[in-house]
Amino acid sequence: MVYEYVFGSILLVSLISLIGLFTLGLKEKFLKRILLLLVSFAAGALFGDAFIHLIPESIESIGEPLPVSLMVLSGIIVFFILENVIHWHHAHHIEEKHAHPFTYLNLIGDAFHNFIDGALIAASFLASIQVGIATTIAVILHEIPQEIGDFAVLIQGGFTKNKALKFNFLTALTAFLGAGITLLISSSFEHLEQILLPFTAGGFIYIAGSDLIPELHRESRLKKRLIDTVAQLLAFITGIGLMLALLLIEI
Repeated sequence: MVYEYVFGSILLVSLISLIGLFTLGLKEKFLKRILLLLVSFAAGALFGDAFIHLIPESIESIGEPLPVSLMVLSGIIVFFILENVIHWHHAHHIEEKHAHPFTYLNLIGDAFHNFIDGALIAASFLASIQVGIATTIAVILHEIPQEIGDFAVLIQGGFTKNKALKFNFLTALTAFLGAGITLLISSSFEHLEQILLPFTAGGFIYIAGSDLIPELHRESRLKKRLIDTVAQLLAFITGIGLMLALLLIEI
């Protein structure tokens, strides 16, 4: 049953890589506004999943808060290193021009990112179905604006639309590899999720705090600052509320 949930969830996440196709007919101004709301929603969901699901589940499982705190900090540190080493960008600038060689670096970073997502989703389902579903939703919400941004980078880097969709989808499939390896390792390490859950929480906190929220500040316009801030705040709170609602619903 766990295997079905894991690979079904990863298939759903992988299909998000094709979302760029549906944005081609949208006006750039409208797309940017929608993206900012999606980024806000995703940031709230990532924070919500970390603090409402992953960290409490880890403390309950391990029984001691200090090891959980250290693993959360480890997750933040590792994700910081990864982002700086492989230039793992969660940018959503659709107007920026990138050199063609950068598109391949972007694909490598995206493939590694999806590999980690697969591992984290698998670890979450090993803890419980409810935590797994919450984490999958948080990943999907984060993936939507990111995949739209990645698709735009590939197009502007010289890829055709078909080639961009194909490569984006291929990099998404590395999530299956990450999940498979995690499930195999878990058979040898009985409590693997006790390590990976707080680590995942640290990664989500880093992504939301270091990448997504600064993106909102950078894109905010002075004229519409109040309107944008209110809309983004509501989307952010809605993301947190979704994670809270999942906690209250018996799955």
